[in-house]
Amino acid sequence: MRKFMVVLDDSRECLNAMRFAAMRAARTGGGVSILSVIPPDEFNHWIGVGDIMREEARERITAHFEVFAKWMRDRQNVDPELVIREGDPVTQIVAQVGDDPEIGVLVLGAGTDKSGPGPLVTQLTRSAGSLPIPITIVPGDLSKERLEAIT
Repeated sequence: MRKFMVVLDDSRECLNAMRFAAMRAARTGGGVSILSVIPPDEFNHWIGVGDIMREEARERITAHFEVFAKWMRDRQNVDPELVIREGDPVTQIVAQVGDDPEIGVLVLGAGTDKSGPGPLVTQLTRSAGSLPIPITIVPGDLSKERLEAIT
């Protein structure tokens, strides 16, 4: 089974990437792998405090994931999986692609503000030639109706 991997973060464009991945998976009989990366600089505290902060981050990610997962299950009949990694986001995305041979497409949402498409899109498109899978970039301002039409 081919999986569409999408990155879960706090960006607005994440929503369209999630929708696109779920709709494509539903139409192609694939799956969805949702990756969330906890940056290492969030835990540069004493060991006990860092452990508590790490657990709180995981709980926040899981709660955020459940919102998307419910929509995917109810509307698209797709049961996504959650993967949480710690480290540099680009490094962890590339590592996850390498660790899971079923991932066939990386889906990213592009930002809509004047500063550019976002750090992940910018960094990953620079190294797209070395990735073993294609990247699909979903415009952040794409309407739900248009998104449904192209999937």
